[in-house]
Amino acid sequence: MARLIFITVSILVTLLSCTKDDHLVMTTTIPNTPPTPTVPDTSSARSFLALGDSYTIGQSVNEADRFPVQAARSLTAAGIKFGAPEIIARTGWTTADLLNAIAVSPPTQPSYDIVTLLIGVNNQHQQKTQEEYAAQFLTLLNMAVHYAGDNRNRVVVLSIPDYSVTPYAQGSDKALIAKEIDSFNLINKSIALKNGVNYLDITASSRLAANDASLIASDGLHPSRIEYKVWADALVPVIKLALQ
Repeated sequence: MARLIFITVSILVTLLSCTKDDHLVMTTTIPNTPPTPTVPDTSSARSFLALGDSYTIGQSVNEADRFPVQAARSLTAAGIKFGAPEIIARTGWTTADLLNAIAVSPPTQPSYDIVTLLIGVNNQHQQKTQEEYAAQFLTLLNMAVHYAGDNRNRVVVLSIPDYSVTPYAQGSDKALIAKEIDSFNLINKSIALKNGVNYLDITASSRLAANDASLIASDGLHPSRIEYKVWADALVPVIKLALQ
C-alpha cells in the first residue's frame, strides 16, 4: 500500500513538473511585438511663403541653396522648426506676372507664419513704369499681409539686388541700371514702411559681387549659394523677432 501511494505521488509530481515546463515554453515562443514606428511630428512646424522672381526661386543654384530654404533650415537648427517653404516665383516675372500667378494658382494654405516678398528687377529690366510698379507692388504687399494672417510684423520685404555688377551687365550702362534699381527700391521701401511691414536691404550686399566672383552663380547673372546664404543669415534674426 505504501509503495502504491509513493508511485501515485511520483506520477503527480512528474505531471505537475511537465505542465509548468510547457507553460514556460509557450510564453517564451510568442514572438515579440515590433515597436510602433515613430512618425515625425510636423504639426508644430512653422510655415513660410516666399513670393518673388528668379531671386526667390534661386535660378542657377540647387533647391537647397535658395535663400528661403537656407533661412528655414537655419531657423530649424536654432530650435524654431520650419517646414519646407512654399515658393511662388519664376525667373523673368514682373509684379504683373506674380499677381497673375497667384490669381491662377493661389498659395496652398490660408495663412503662413512668415511671408517674404522680393519682386521688381524685371520691372526695371523690361522698362515698366515706376507708377505701374508702385500700384502692383502695393497690391502684392496687401496679399502678403493677408497670407500672413493679417499680421504685418510677419511680412518681410526684401530690396531688389543690383545686377549691374554682374558679367551679364557688361556692355550695358551700369550706372543707369544701378540708379534705376535704387529708384525702384525707394518705391518698395516706402510702401513697405508705410504699411508697417519689415524691410530688409540686400542691395548693398549684392553689390559686393563687383569685386567677388564667388557671389555670382555660373550663369553670370544670378547670386551664388554663398550670396543667398548672406541674405538668409540677414533674414533669420528678422524672422525670429517677428515670431516673438
